[in-house]
Amino acid sequence: IVYAPLLHGCTTVMFEGKPVGTPDAGAFWRVCDEYNVSILFSAPTAFRAIKKQDPNGDHLARYPMTSLRTVFMAGERLDPPTLEWVEEKTQRPVVDHWWQTETGWAIAGNPLGLTCFATKPGSATMPSPGYQVQILDEMGELAAPNQQGYIAVKRPLPPSCLPTVWRNHDRFEAGYLSQFPGYYVSGDGGYMDEDGYVFVMGRIDDVINVAGHRLSTGEMEEVLGSHEAVAECAVVGMHDELKGQLPLGLVVLKDGFVSVSGEIERELVQRVRDRIGAIACFKQAVIVDKLPKTRSGKILRRIIRQMADGESYQVPSTIDDPSSLEAIASALSS
Repeated sequence: IVYAPLLHGCTTVMFEGKPVGTPDAGAFWRVCDEYNVSILFSAPTAFRAIKKQDPNGDHLARYPMTSLRTVFMAGERLDPPTLEWVEEKTQRPVVDHWWQTETGWAIAGNPLGLTCFATKPGSATMPSPGYQVQILDEMGELAAPNQQGYIAVKRPLPPSCLPTVWRNHDRFEAGYLSQFPGYYVSGDGGYMDEDGYVFVMGRIDDVINVAGHRLSTGEMEEVLGSHEAVAECAVVGMHDELKGQLPLGLVVLKDGFVSVSGEIERELVQRVRDRIGAIACFKQAVIVDKLPKTRSGKILRRIIRQMADGESYQVPSTIDDPSSLEAIASALSS
Protein backbone atom coordinates (compact mmCIF):
# COMPACT_ATOMS: atom_id res chain seq x y z
CA ILE A 1 0.00 0.00 0.00
CA VAL A 2 2.70 2.49 0.93
CA TYR A 3 6.20 1.36 0.01
CA ALA A 4 6.21 2.32 -3.67
CA PRO A 5 4.68 5.79 -3.13
CA LEU A 6 7.13 6.43 -0.28
CA LEU A 7 10.09 5.36 -2.42
CA HIS A 8 8.87 7.92 -4.95
CA GLY A 9 8.58 10.61 -2.27
CA CYS A 10 4.77 10.63 -2.07
CA THR A 11 2.72 11.15 1.07
CA THR A 12 0.24 8.30 1.59
CA VAL A 13 -3.07 8.48 3.43
CA MET A 14 -4.40 5.07 4.48
CA PHE A 15 -8.15 4.65 5.02
CA GLU A 16 -9.03 1.67 7.20
CA GLY A 17 -12.55 0.28 7.23
CA LYS A 18 -15.70 0.55 5.15
CA PRO A 19 -16.36 3.63 2.98
CA VAL A 20 -19.97 3.71 4.19
CA GLY A 21 -21.42 4.12 7.67
CA THR A 22 -18.33 5.97 8.91
CA PRO A 23 -20.49 7.99 9.32
CA ASP A 24 -21.99 8.01 5.83
CA ALA A 25 -21.32 7.19 2.16
CA GLY A 26 -19.24 10.35 1.75
CA ALA A 27 -16.27 9.10 3.78
CA PHE A 28 -13.91 8.66 0.80
CA TRP A 29 -14.75 12.09 -0.57
CA ARG A 30 -14.33 13.71 2.88
CA VAL A 31 -10.85 12.21 3.34
CA CYS A 32 -9.81 13.25 -0.18
CA ASP A 33 -11.04 16.78 0.45
CA GLU A 34 -9.56 17.24 3.93
CA TYR A 35 -6.11 15.83 3.09
CA ASN A 36 -5.76 17.21 -0.45
CA VAL A 37 -5.50 13.72 -1.92
CA SER A 38 -4.43 13.74 -5.58
CA ILE A 39 -4.69 9.99 -6.34
CA LEU A 40 -7.41 7.75 -4.89
CA PHE A 41 -6.76 4.00 -5.09
CA SER A 42 -9.24 1.37 -3.91
CA ALA A 43 -11.07 -1.78 -4.98
CA PRO A 44 -14.25 -1.58 -7.09
CA THR A 45 -16.26 -3.19 -4.28
CA ALA A 46 -15.77 -0.05 -2.18
CA PHE A 47 -17.32 2.12 -4.86
CA ARG A 48 -20.18 -0.33 -5.34
CA ALA A 49 -20.92 0.01 -1.61
CA ILE A 50 -20.94 3.80 -1.96
CA LYS A 51 -23.17 3.60 -5.04
CA LYS A 52 -25.62 1.36 -3.19
CA GLN A 53 -26.17 3.87 -0.39
CA ASP A 54 -25.79 7.06 -2.42
CA PRO A 55 -26.84 6.17 -6.01
CA ASN A 56 -27.16 9.82 -7.04
CA GLY A 57 -23.78 10.82 -5.59
CA ASP A 58 -25.31 13.48 -3.36
CA HIS A 59 -22.40 13.41 -0.90
CA LEU A 60 -19.98 14.47 -3.62
CA ALA A 61 -21.52 17.94 -3.65
CA ARG A 62 -20.27 18.48 -0.08
CA TYR A 63 -16.60 17.89 -0.91
CA PRO A 64 -15.04 19.67 -3.92
CA MET A 65 -11.82 17.56 -3.75
CA THR A 66 -9.90 20.21 -5.69
CA SER A 67 -6.64 18.22 -5.52
CA LEU A 68 -8.06 14.91 -6.76
CA ARG A 69 -6.83 14.13 -10.29
CA THR A 70 -7.37 10.41 -10.84
CA VAL A 71 -9.15 7.39 -9.38
CA PHE A 72 -7.32 4.05 -9.65
CA MET A 73 -9.04 0.69 -9.13
CA ALA A 74 -7.63 -2.84 -8.87
CA GLY A 75 -7.93 -6.04 -6.86
CA GLU A 76 -10.93 -7.44 -8.73
CA ARG A 77 -12.74 -6.94 -12.01
CA LEU A 78 -14.02 -3.40 -12.53
CA ASP A 79 -17.49 -3.86 -14.01
CA PRO A 80 -18.56 -1.22 -16.58
CA PRO A 81 -21.56 0.08 -14.55
CA THR A 82 -19.28 0.91 -11.60
CA LEU A 83 -16.69 2.52 -13.89
CA GLU A 84 -19.32 4.68 -15.54
CA TRP A 85 -20.88 5.68 -12.21
CA VAL A 86 -17.56 6.82 -10.72
CA GLU A 87 -16.59 8.70 -13.90
CA GLU A 88 -19.95 10.43 -14.08
CA LYS A 89 -20.23 11.36 -10.40
CA THR A 90 -16.62 12.37 -9.70
CA GLN A 91 -15.87 13.85 -13.13
CA ARG A 92 -12.37 12.35 -12.81
CA PRO A 93 -10.64 9.81 -15.06
CA VAL A 94 -10.71 6.26 -13.73
CA VAL A 95 -7.75 3.93 -14.32
CA ASP A 96 -8.59 0.23 -14.20
CA HIS A 97 -5.40 -1.79 -13.91
CA TRP A 98 -4.70 -5.49 -13.48
CA TRP A 99 -1.80 -7.12 -11.69
CA GLN A 100 -1.04 -9.86 -9.20
CA THR A 101 0.90 -10.25 -5.99
CA GLU A 102 3.22 -12.53 -7.95
CA THR A 103 4.08 -9.83 -10.50
CA GLY A 104 4.72 -6.95 -8.10
CA TRP A 105 3.40 -4.32 -10.51
CA ALA A 106 0.72 -3.82 -13.15
CA ILE A 107 0.49 -6.33 -15.99
CA ALA A 108 -1.98 -4.08 -17.81
CA GLY A 109 -3.24 -0.57 -17.24
CA ASN A 110 -3.50 2.92 -18.66
CA PRO A 111 0.11 4.20 -18.37
CA LEU A 112 -0.57 7.83 -17.50
CA GLY A 113 3.14 8.53 -16.99
CA LEU A 114 3.81 7.58 -20.63
CA THR A 115 0.59 8.33 -22.48
CA CYS A 116 -3.17 8.12 -22.01
CA PHE A 117 -5.22 5.67 -24.04
CA ALA A 118 -8.95 5.95 -24.54
CA THR A 119 -10.90 4.02 -21.91
CA LYS A 120 -12.91 0.95 -22.86
CA PRO A 121 -15.35 -0.12 -20.12
CA GLY A 122 -14.48 -3.59 -18.86
CA SER A 123 -10.85 -3.37 -20.01
CA ALA A 124 -7.66 -2.87 -18.01
CA THR A 125 -6.37 -1.13 -21.18
CA MET A 126 -3.00 -2.15 -22.67
CA PRO A 127 -0.24 -4.49 -21.40
CA SER A 128 2.42 -2.60 -19.45
CA PRO A 129 5.88 -2.27 -21.06
CA GLY A 130 7.81 -5.47 -20.32
CA TYR A 131 4.80 -7.80 -20.42
CA GLN A 132 4.01 -9.77 -23.57
CA VAL A 133 0.42 -10.71 -22.77
CA GLN A 134 -1.25 -13.35 -24.92
CA ILE A 135 -4.57 -15.21 -24.84
CA LEU A 136 -4.26 -18.99 -25.21
CA ASP A 137 -6.92 -21.61 -25.88
CA GLU A 138 -7.05 -24.95 -24.08
CA MET A 139 -4.46 -26.38 -26.47
CA GLY A 140 -2.03 -23.54 -25.78
CA GLU A 141 -2.57 -21.96 -29.19
CA LEU A 142 -3.04 -18.22 -29.66
CA ALA A 143 -6.69 -17.22 -29.51
CA ALA A 144 -8.22 -14.87 -32.07
CA PRO A 145 -9.15 -11.29 -31.09
CA ASN A 146 -12.27 -11.20 -28.87
CA GLN A 147 -12.01 -14.96 -28.22
CA GLN A 148 -11.89 -15.81 -24.53
CA GLY A 149 -9.14 -18.00 -23.15
CA TYR A 150 -6.32 -18.20 -20.62
CA ILE A 151 -4.46 -14.93 -20.00
CA ALA A 152 -0.76 -15.76 -20.11
CA VAL A 153 2.53 -13.84 -20.20
CA LYS A 154 5.19 -15.02 -22.63
CA ARG A 155 8.50 -15.59 -20.89
CA PRO A 156 10.89 -14.17 -19.88
CA LEU A 157 9.00 -12.23 -17.22
CA PRO A 158 10.00 -8.61 -16.58
CA PRO A 159 11.88 -7.52 -13.44
CA SER A 160 10.07 -7.75 -10.08
CA CYS A 161 8.03 -10.85 -10.98
CA LEU A 162 8.38 -13.87 -8.72
CA PRO A 163 11.45 -16.03 -9.50
CA THR A 164 10.21 -18.96 -7.42
CA VAL A 165 7.98 -19.98 -4.53
CA TRP A 166 9.75 -19.80 -1.18
CA ARG A 167 11.40 -23.15 -0.48
CA ASN A 168 9.12 -24.90 -2.96
CA HIS A 169 10.40 -24.41 -6.50
CA ASP A 170 8.52 -27.48 -7.74
CA ARG A 171 5.26 -25.77 -6.82
CA PHE A 172 6.36 -22.67 -8.73
CA GLU A 173 7.00 -24.73 -11.85
CA ALA A 174 3.79 -26.76 -11.53
CA GLY A 175 1.51 -23.89 -10.55
CA TYR A 176 2.63 -21.20 -12.97
CA LEU A 177 4.85 -22.51 -15.77
CA SER A 178 3.95 -26.10 -16.67
CA GLN A 179 0.48 -25.76 -18.18
CA PHE A 180 1.74 -23.94 -21.28
CA PRO A 181 5.55 -24.24 -21.70
CA GLY A 182 7.16 -20.88 -22.33
CA TYR A 183 4.37 -18.96 -20.56
CA TYR A 184 3.49 -17.73 -17.09
CA VAL A 185 -0.19 -18.62 -16.59
CA SER A 186 -2.00 -16.00 -14.55
CA GLY A 187 -5.01 -18.13 -13.59
CA ASP A 188 -7.30 -15.44 -14.99
CA GLY A 189 -9.40 -15.72 -18.11
CA GLY A 190 -10.35 -13.08 -20.63
CA TYR A 191 -9.63 -11.80 -24.11
CA MET A 192 -7.86 -9.11 -26.11
CA ASP A 193 -9.72 -7.11 -28.72
CA GLU A 194 -8.51 -6.10 -32.16
CA ASP A 195 -6.83 -2.99 -30.69
CA GLY A 196 -4.82 -4.96 -28.12
CA TYR A 197 -6.93 -3.98 -25.11
CA VAL A 198 -6.96 -6.59 -22.32
CA PHE A 199 -10.32 -7.65 -20.86
CA VAL A 200 -9.99 -9.69 -17.65
CA MET A 201 -13.25 -11.54 -17.06
CA GLY A 202 -12.34 -13.38 -13.85
CA ARG A 203 -10.57 -16.44 -12.56
CA ILE A 204 -10.49 -19.44 -14.89
CA ASP A 205 -12.32 -21.27 -12.07
CA ASP A 206 -15.25 -18.88 -12.62
CA VAL A 207 -15.89 -20.15 -16.14
CA ILE A 208 -18.83 -22.53 -15.97
CA ASN A 209 -19.77 -25.37 -18.30
CA VAL A 210 -23.45 -25.40 -19.26
CA ALA A 211 -24.36 -28.36 -21.48
CA GLY A 212 -20.89 -28.34 -23.03
CA HIS A 213 -20.77 -24.56 -23.52
CA ARG A 214 -18.09 -22.63 -21.61
CA LEU A 215 -19.62 -19.40 -20.32
CA SER A 216 -18.05 -16.51 -18.42
CA THR A 217 -19.70 -15.61 -15.13
CA GLY A 218 -18.05 -12.19 -15.43
CA GLU A 219 -19.99 -11.54 -18.62
CA MET A 220 -23.26 -12.41 -16.88
CA GLU A 221 -22.35 -10.20 -13.91
CA GLU A 222 -21.78 -7.34 -16.32
CA VAL A 223 -25.30 -7.77 -17.69
CA LEU A 224 -26.89 -7.97 -14.23
CA GLY A 225 -24.91 -4.97 -13.01
CA SER A 226 -26.25 -2.83 -15.84
CA HIS A 227 -29.76 -2.94 -14.34
CA GLU A 228 -30.61 0.37 -12.67
CA ALA A 229 -31.65 -1.34 -9.43
CA VAL A 230 -28.50 -3.45 -8.95
CA ALA A 231 -25.72 -2.26 -6.66
CA GLU A 232 -23.54 -5.36 -6.97
CA CYS A 233 -23.87 -9.00 -7.92
CA ALA A 234 -22.13 -12.35 -8.20
CA VAL A 235 -22.77 -15.25 -10.58
CA VAL A 236 -21.60 -18.78 -9.77
CA GLY A 237 -22.14 -22.16 -11.36
CA MET A 238 -24.19 -24.65 -9.37
CA HIS A 239 -24.34 -28.37 -10.08
CA ASP A 240 -27.08 -29.68 -12.38
CA GLU A 241 -27.60 -33.36 -13.18
CA LEU A 242 -28.67 -32.70 -16.77
CA LYS A 243 -26.49 -29.81 -17.95
CA GLY A 244 -23.49 -30.13 -15.65
CA GLN A 245 -23.80 -26.61 -14.28
CA LEU A 246 -26.36 -23.82 -14.25
CA PRO A 247 -25.68 -20.16 -13.42
CA LEU A 248 -27.00 -18.71 -10.17
CA GLY A 249 -27.10 -14.94 -9.77
CA LEU A 250 -27.01 -13.27 -6.35
CA VAL A 251 -27.96 -9.60 -6.45
CA VAL A 252 -27.79 -6.73 -3.95
CA LEU A 253 -30.19 -3.88 -4.72
CA LYS A 254 -29.46 -0.19 -4.37
CA ASP A 255 -31.12 1.55 -1.44
CA GLY A 256 -34.64 2.58 -2.38
CA PHE A 257 -35.31 -0.32 -4.75
CA VAL A 258 -37.66 -3.17 -3.84
CA SER A 259 -38.68 -6.11 -5.98
CA VAL A 260 -42.47 -6.44 -5.97
CA SER A 261 -43.68 -9.99 -6.62
CA GLY A 262 -40.36 -10.96 -8.18
CA GLU A 263 -40.48 -8.27 -10.87
CA ILE A 264 -36.79 -7.33 -10.71
CA GLU A 265 -35.73 -10.99 -10.72
CA ARG A 266 -37.74 -11.62 -13.89
CA GLU A 267 -36.24 -8.54 -15.54
CA LEU A 268 -32.73 -9.76 -14.73
CA VAL A 269 -33.38 -13.22 -16.15
CA GLN A 270 -34.78 -11.69 -19.34
CA ARG A 271 -31.87 -9.26 -19.61
CA VAL A 272 -29.32 -12.10 -19.61
CA ARG A 273 -31.40 -13.99 -22.16
CA ASP A 274 -31.59 -10.92 -24.42
CA ARG A 275 -27.90 -10.00 -24.26
CA ILE A 276 -26.14 -13.37 -23.98
CA GLY A 277 -28.80 -15.72 -25.26
CA ALA A 278 -30.85 -18.70 -24.18
CA ILE A 279 -27.62 -20.73 -24.26
CA ALA A 280 -26.70 -19.22 -20.88
CA CYS A 281 -29.66 -21.01 -19.24
CA PHE A 282 -29.81 -18.18 -16.69
CA LYS A 283 -33.07 -18.76 -14.84
CA GLN A 284 -32.37 -17.97 -11.20
CA ALA A 285 -31.66 -14.52 -9.78
CA VAL A 286 -31.81 -14.24 -5.99
CA ILE A 287 -31.89 -10.93 -4.13
CA VAL A 288 -29.75 -10.83 -0.97
CA ASP A 289 -28.90 -8.12 1.55
CA LYS A 290 -25.13 -8.55 1.21
CA LEU A 291 -22.50 -10.70 -0.48
CA PRO A 292 -19.85 -12.60 1.50
CA LYS A 293 -16.46 -10.97 1.01
CA THR A 294 -12.95 -10.94 2.34
CA ARG A 295 -11.78 -7.87 4.22
CA SER A 296 -10.00 -6.76 1.04
CA GLY A 297 -13.31 -6.84 -0.83
CA LYS A 298 -13.10 -10.04 -2.88
CA ILE A 299 -16.37 -11.95 -3.18
CA LEU A 300 -16.16 -15.48 -1.77
CA ARG A 301 -17.50 -17.20 -4.88
CA ARG A 302 -16.19 -20.64 -3.97
CA ILE A 303 -18.17 -20.68 -0.72
CA ILE A 304 -21.29 -19.45 -2.54
CA ARG A 305 -20.89 -22.37 -4.97
CA GLN A 306 -20.51 -24.81 -2.10
CA MET A 307 -23.60 -23.43 -0.39
CA ALA A 308 -25.63 -23.62 -3.59
CA ASP A 309 -24.56 -27.25 -4.09
CA GLY A 310 -25.33 -28.17 -0.48
CA GLU A 311 -21.69 -28.96 0.26
CA SER A 312 -19.89 -28.38 3.54
CA TYR A 313 -17.67 -25.33 3.66
CA GLN A 314 -15.20 -23.68 6.00
CA VAL A 315 -15.58 -20.04 6.95
CA PRO A 316 -12.26 -18.37 6.08
CA SER A 317 -10.48 -16.23 8.63
CA THR A 318 -10.34 -13.42 6.09
CA ILE A 319 -14.13 -13.02 5.87
CA ASP A 320 -15.31 -9.48 6.56
CA ASP A 321 -18.82 -10.23 7.85
CA PRO A 322 -19.71 -13.84 8.78
CA SER A 323 -23.41 -12.94 8.99
CA SER A 324 -23.40 -12.51 5.20
CA LEU A 325 -23.25 -16.31 4.90
CA GLU A 326 -26.41 -16.63 6.97
CA ALA A 327 -28.14 -14.21 4.60
CA ILE A 328 -27.07 -16.29 1.60
CA ALA A 329 -28.22 -19.53 3.23
CA SER A 330 -31.58 -18.01 4.07
CA ALA A 331 -32.07 -16.68 0.52
CA LEU A 332 -31.12 -19.98 -1.10
CA SER A 333 -33.49 -21.98 1.12
CA SER A 334 -36.50 -19.73 0.49
